[in-house]
Amino acid sequence: MKRALSIMFGVAAVAFVAAPLTSFAGGTISGKVTFAGKSEQKEFLFSKFPNPKFCPKNPHKELMDGDKRFLKQIEVGKDGGLKNAVVAVVDIEDQAFMDGYQGTEVVAEFCEFMPFAGVVVNNKSFKVENHDADPDDPKSVQGVLHNPHSFVVKGTSSATGFNIGLAKKGDKLDKPVVFRGGAEKDGFYRLQCDQHEFMQGFFLPVSNPHFAVVKDDGSFELKDVPAGKHKVVAWHPFAAKGKKVEFEVDVTDGGTANLKAEIK
Repeated sequence: MKRALSIMFGVAAVAFVAAPLTSFAGGTISGKVTFAGKSEQKEFLFSKFPNPKFCPKNPHKELMDGDKRFLKQIEVGKDGGLKNAVVAVVDIEDQAFMDGYQGTEVVAEFCEFMPFAGVVVNNKSFKVENHDADPDDPKSVQGVLHNPHSFVVKGTSSATGFNIGLAKKGDKLDKPVVFRGGAEKDGFYRLQCDQHEFMQGFFLPVSNPHFAVVKDDGSFELKDVPAGKHKVVAWHPFAAKGKKVEFEVDVTDGGTANLKAEIK
């Protein structure tokens, strides 16, 4: 009996030692996206658009000043951290991820598209839901009219994806994202409301789960990236004129690779 217990303990010990050597699902890429330039914003007057009394009720007060509404095109922190950048591994095509992708979801709330930056997958759903209604405006009690208009952008050209009005609170649309002619490699997806021009959103096409929208300070972390050398891009819709900046990163099993991604 003692011999049997000894053998069992020995097997368990081997298993315990071996487990950590095979448990890694890859490595991590962490770092920060910075921008060498300055913050930029575009100004709009609420008075020139529908619902000039409702839209200023947006709780994000940094987006407005009196009758002015700002589109924060580039937001740079004091240490250069770039808000709303997207980081993604681009040399992996994960068919299972793409097949299972449930779609990109956007909401229109207080005349703002959220999120401002995100990702899409080619031929998968893009969903927008209208959350707005104005009880103080007889014309908008049932809903503030928003008209989401999407564009496939590649270089200086763009083509309409969909253009659909959402007249009532709770109205939704669900349309596929369609990139043609390899545009998903070089382009991005843009959303704008035809009723309120300051409502905009921007989305990078991805083909695997190894991506992140950076935190407000520009920091990010990509987990479970397969070991090996990978091409990683940092992208922002306005910085560097919307061009992707490419980096090469060497990932080790169980390790963390640091990436300082500067966009100029």
